[in-house]
Amino acid sequence: MKVDINSDLGESYGRWTLGDDEGMMKIISSANVACGYHGGDALTMTRCVELAKEHGVALGSHCGLPDLLGFGRVPMDIDPRVLSRHFLYQHGALEAIAKVGGYPVSHCSTHGAMGEMGRRNPDYDDFFFEMMAKFNPELKTSVIAGSMAEKMAQKHGLATVGKVFADRAYDDEGNLVNRKVPNSVIHDLDEVQRRIVQFLDDESFTTITGGKVRFKGARSILVHSDTTGAVEIAQAVRDAIEGGGGEVVPFTELC
Repeated sequence: MKVDINSDLGESYGRWTLGDDEGMMKIISSANVACGYHGGDALTMTRCVELAKEHGVALGSHCGLPDLLGFGRVPMDIDPRVLSRHFLYQHGALEAIAKVGGYPVSHCSTHGAMGEMGRRNPDYDDFFFEMMAKFNPELKTSVIAGSMAEKMAQKHGLATVGKVFADRAYDDEGNLVNRKVPNSVIHDLDEVQRRIVQFLDDESFTTITGGKVRFKGARSILVHSDTTGAVEIAQAVRDAIEGGGGEVVPFTELC
């Protein structure tokens, strides 16, 4: 089986450093780069483009809310049409830097609370992906398998790959457990590998209550770069995939 290892990178800002972009780039196959709203800046984005080019990692924008203080994880009451312009603004910034760096931007994705906002109001994802399709209909996106975001992206002709999270717990409905809940973020490497082996076996994860939730057709496994021990978690994911006879490839090769 061919599987992507995805990560959200480039979240440092100015003199503030978050995560190990260089360490992650050596392990993952696709990167979503923060574009200055929830994290990231011009120099950080430039370095991520350089690293993606060096390691052959698929490069994409990770567009978030205009919320540096809250790291884009606090929902906002913003008109979907207006927010879609902010989405385009961020993606365009990465496109400009990548063009000068001689490396293509292959995909786009939403960050943090944007996902929850889209789940509650599909107009957000509808306008996001409409905007991206107008900008470049060849762009791809990784979205929650079976989600409304997936339907909206496909509605506008964007190719998609379903994603799951290696380091986050799920509830029985297949939603991510709130980070404020104990054990919602997974750090134990043995548990990470057990989860990945289970997912590769039957496309399922054991939920926080002990049930099972399936993500049919998902092929992209995401590790958050701001999770403590993210590099080790990403390596554990890669070891589980390759140990089971799988092949790690950019998700852009899967759609």
